[in-house]
Amino acid sequence: MVSYQEAARDTVEIGLTRMVGILSVILPSIAVAQALANSGEYRQPAVAIAAWLGVLASAAWLVPRMRRGGLSAGETAAAIAIATAAVAAVGLAHQSHAGQPSVAHGGPGTVDLGILGTVWLLIVVVLSRPARVWAPGALLVLGVHGAFLLSDQGRSSTSLSQLMASGYIMAAVLIAFAAVRPALATHVSMAARRASLASRSTAERAAAAAIQQERRSRLAVLEREALPLLRAIASGTLDPAMDEVQQQCARHAAVLRQSLSSREQEAGELLVRLEPALAAARERGLLVTVQLIGDPGSPAPAVADAALAALAATLGALPSHQVILTVLASGDGVELYLTFGEPPADLPDVARCGQGLPAAAHWRAAVAQTENGAGYLEVSWRKDGVH
Repeated sequence: MVSYQEAARDTVEIGLTRMVGILSVILPSIAVAQALANSGEYRQPAVAIAAWLGVLASAAWLVPRMRRGGLSAGETAAAIAIATAAVAAVGLAHQSHAGQPSVAHGGPGTVDLGILGTVWLLIVVVLSRPARVWAPGALLVLGVHGAFLLSDQGRSSTSLSQLMASGYIMAAVLIAFAAVRPALATHVSMAARRASLASRSTAERAAAAAIQQERRSRLAVLEREALPLLRAIASGTLDPAMDEVQQQCARHAAVLRQSLSSREQEAGELLVRLEPALAAARERGLLVTVQLIGDPGSPAPAVADAALAALAATLGALPSHQVILTVLASGDGVELYLTFGEPPADLPDVARCGQGLPAAAHWRAAVAQTENGAGYLEVSWRKDGVH
């Protein structure tokens, strides 16, 4: 199951890809429309149109690759080469009128379509590679554009103004996109951390509520059974010397002690058998809190081995954080819960840990996980299911 952080990261990647995809269609399409509407401004209008159509077609190849982890070194070089070639082709095909700026190059302070039509290619590179890669590529495209602009219009205030405007716009757009990804990554990480803390708090409250509920139910049983027994002994109705009365008193006294304490050392043999998995988890950096409710007794070796295997498989798949192990023993049943707040690397198949156990053991084991990554391991069995 996908964790919250992975889902948020995927959402961000999809949003960026969609934005770049829209730009990759709109900008070259505008350039194609301009070349068709102002074909008289070009020596070879077909060359300019073909260049922009080629830039438009490259979107189908480059944009999906950005979504799949970014461009490779070869694809990055290809994107920069396509942008440079498009600017050069448009510059070669362009023809200005003496002393008059053309529609293709625009007026003073405007940005040439040769830059606007190819800037999305540089955005793809920005979102895939570090600044040491995309910055030289952007300078190369701007340099080729400037060379054709100055060659076409001469070193005039108009051409210099256009070149500066193109450089400013290109730098602003690329720097903005370069800052987007780290900012969004930080936001996703913080949101995931908040969700993890909220999930952990919810798991801890649920475990505490389960413990209190179990204690209340056990104390209610004592109130229904132990108190009438004591009253009968006090009134003389029952003889405290009778073996049956003594056994009932001892059983109720043990239940009372267990209901008022959840200390780890009272877990007896079960936690001793589970200690290898707990010790290995602590060595990996997991903070394991153990809570015991009731008396799980002395499990059969096969049951204890199966519980150890399920616990070890789950703990081994978890990242380092705080987890809670709760053991509930009520009547003939024993239930083991391991609650966690961060998703495991892979959900282990804990059901197979009980293979070979007889049906009388009523062995059940499963790992459940919520959408935000929190979850729990649940293992249950009957005390007398294996002899």
